[in-house]
Amino acid sequence: MARSGLAAAARVARWADAALGPGRDSATDDGKATLSDATAERAARDLGLTPAQVRADWDTARLAGLVEVHGDSARPGWRLRAWDRDDSAVLRGWVALFDAWSLAHPEPAGQEPAAVAEVVSAMPQALSFLQLSAGPVPVEQLLDLLEQRVTELRTARCEIPYGPRPEPTAEPEPTDAPLAPLLDWALRALASVGALTYGDGQATLTPLGSWAVWVKLEQICVAAQSPAGNIEQAADDMLRGCAQLRPNAARAEYRAWLAARPVGSAVTELLGAARGEDALLRGLAFEALRVVGAPAEPDVRGVLEEPTLRPYALLWLAEHDGADPEDAHEVLTREEATWLWVDTAAAVADHGEAPLLVRHLESAVQPTVPMLLDEVRAVGHPRTVQVLVALAAAHPDPALAKAVRRAAFQVHTGGS
Repeated sequence: MARSGLAAAARVARWADAALGPGRDSATDDGKATLSDATAERAARDLGLTPAQVRADWDTARLAGLVEVHGDSARPGWRLRAWDRDDSAVLRGWVALFDAWSLAHPEPAGQEPAAVAEVVSAMPQALSFLQLSAGPVPVEQLLDLLEQRVTELRTARCEIPYGPRPEPTAEPEPTDAPLAPLLDWALRALASVGALTYGDGQATLTPLGSWAVWVKLEQICVAAQSPAGNIEQAADDMLRGCAQLRPNAARAEYRAWLAARPVGSAVTELLGAARGEDALLRGLAFEALRVVGAPAEPDVRGVLEEPTLRPYALLWLAEHDGADPEDAHEVLTREEATWLWVDTAAAVADHGEAPLLVRHLESAVQPTVPMLLDEVRAVGHPRTVQVLVALAAAHPDPALAKAVRRAAFQVHTGGS
């Protein structure tokens, strides 16, 4: 249902990708990635549509993330690239459109911006009521619910009128007059994105709309189950709080933390934590990015040129592209794998126990310890000395510990 609902938008986005790429005609003329008249007319001719249909589909593509706006230009989004192979990308695109319902349909003229904002804030409750009703709901009932919610919002802001109060009239003024047209607008907008059907004085959630509301409610419940305060922490502190948790519990924490934030800012925070000096947080940050999934792909690709993050990013991308996690390491060069071994050993040395550091030797790609030491010395990791010293102190074999200490001394003094 999501795929069919976005098919027209995907068609226009694909046309733009083929016809308006770098070095070709510009799609826009207003600095906002809005289609120019000439481009809309050209697309209409090529696709057998009217310019108005092209513009509507283009706007839908932008809201669904099939097209990404960068300054005064637009380019295909990751969801369009993954359209044919990833159903979750299609669903995420529709959810993005669902979240932007208030932008998908023009609001009625002459309405106060504050009233429009109140209705937008109140509609999640109305959608939840529709979802619980599991069938048609009369508009009058939704209007009553909307009035109650708007009143609650105004009371929470302590909106007390200033100045002399008017004398009470014999007949109180109806309170639904200003909200009725806004409810009509909201229902039409939600219908335009495929979240509900609206007509004959009633509204009904579509199966896709019901699913979306359920997902939103689930996210709220997951967030509410997060340990006290952890969901409000910055990425660094959140990751530290998850360091002692079992993998499943940690993933639940990541989901709760992510549910409370826009995806873009959450990914930026996680990559910022990964750039720090704590190697443990680097590994945990990419575990959290695995929970994010496909929306993180462009940002993860963007750090491939950063030596500190490159091995983690390569593994993340390999797994994202379908590689078995046990085989993903094959995408790393020998040098990258060695760097990652040292970085992981640094995390173990800082936060783990000595036996775990000794067992970490088994994960090295080198078949012998002397080969590992030679390549570790050459890789240039800033924590090499500390890792080797800690390994020498932990290893029970005196001869091997001596060799490791010698390697640490050579790295420290710059010798060979």
